[in-house]
Amino acid sequence: MRHLLPVANVFGLLTIVFAMTMGVPLLDSLAQADGATDVYLESMLATLAGGGLLAAATWRHRRELHARDAFLLVSMVWVGLPAFATLPLLLWFAQAGTPLSFTDAYFETVSALTTTGSTVLTGLDALPSSINFWRCLMQWIGGMGILVLAVPILPLGGSGGMNLFRAESAGPLEDTKLTPRITETAKGLWSVYCGISLACVVAYRAGGMDWPDAWMHMFTTMSLGGLSSHDASFGHFQSPLLEWIAVFFMLVASCNFAVYFIAVYRRSLRPILASLETRMTLATMIGASLFVAIYLWWLEVYADPLEALRYASFNLVSIASTTGYASTDYATWPVFAPILMILLSCFATSAGSTGAGIKMIRAIILAKQAARELARIHHPKATLPLQVEGVSVENKVVFSVLAFMLMYGGTVIVTTLALIFSGLDPVTAFTAILASVNNMGPGLGPVGPAGNYAVLTDFQTWVCTIAMLLGRLEMFSLLVLLTPGFWRR
Repeated sequence: MRHLLPVANVFGLLTIVFAMTMGVPLLDSLAQADGATDVYLESMLATLAGGGLLAAATWRHRRELHARDAFLLVSMVWVGLPAFATLPLLLWFAQAGTPLSFTDAYFETVSALTTTGSTVLTGLDALPSSINFWRCLMQWIGGMGILVLAVPILPLGGSGGMNLFRAESAGPLEDTKLTPRITETAKGLWSVYCGISLACVVAYRAGGMDWPDAWMHMFTTMSLGGLSSHDASFGHFQSPLLEWIAVFFMLVASCNFAVYFIAVYRRSLRPILASLETRMTLATMIGASLFVAIYLWWLEVYADPLEALRYASFNLVSIASTTGYASTDYATWPVFAPILMILLSCFATSAGSTGAGIKMIRAIILAKQAARELARIHHPKATLPLQVEGVSVENKVVFSVLAFMLMYGGTVIVTTLALIFSGLDPVTAFTAILASVNNMGPGLGPVGPAGNYAVLTDFQTWVCTIAMLLGRLEMFSLLVLLTPGFWRR
């Protein structure tokens, strides 16, 4: 267990950094005078103490993180930091006389940091502004990745930052380097993320939101998280203009931020236009929105075609991009539409975006691999390279995609069966798990857009919590810890 100590040291340092983020809702609480100031002071002190003691106790064991250490740290961070993040929620609800269980508080913070957007809370409009601000801020932090933020800050040294970056940014093409130094890559990605975020908050304010709502909904739009400060979600505003602004920024956040980084670096839109994954992501969501709008108009769900386009576009892009906002109860639409929207959430976003799910690049590789196998039947001796954007994809990448699909399918099946075993009906169980694994938020039935996850038992809540963590870390980064070989010397 000696090799755990250097990892624990970095985790302690990161906990200290995380504690400082509680200062943002603390300032909001002071500005709004919402009565939650003491809650954040106590939470910050407790988190600082926990992180400081751990860092101090393991200080002499500091060293460069190896690949195995990075996977262990990723799991510690994504499992451990949500526990600290529960403190403001637990303290506030206890102070308000309506105690929140640790199970529900942990579900809420995992949902926030993984950008899932599921919630067990009601009466959001009546909550202190800073509580909603904290929930939304966590989504923005988790959107780009906690450890991607940490790479430029923590003294990792050598290849430690690269190992950490790769472990959290799991995916078939995670080895692509944007700059020679990984710290510069992380800073560049966060700069682009912050720049687009500022544009989003200004657009929301200009569109009619007040500043607190503009900031909170910017956090959850850019992270594709979908939490809101209102029980009615985005439907609270009843504003076509705000909905179209949200659609635009959800589409932007659904594409690879590395492509934006390259475009800014080269001062050209050509990298964005040339990206096959970006084109497929946008074409899939825009095309599906038009299709569902025509479908709803044809079935006379909406008499006005423009109204059908408005509701179809907002809700489909929201669900397909794994954001999870709702402007209407789309569960009342003909069942084909919500099922299509949920299935699109499996693959519609790009790798390197703030979205989750299988990712579009994997879907492209799978489709090309299927075409290659069909061609091999006709030409068994031919050499048939698999290419994406003119670049050959190595077989090891194809194998990793196939392995991921197996793990993804297995996770969905096992966790769905666990929910059904616990007494949940099959539709609610299946859509709740897809929503959790894809970090998308609402499912159908009691956990649909008109309900929330408070209806689940503690066991069902923990199953969904585990599914959210597995989905955010793309299975392998968490499941590798369960293999005996990981713990051998």
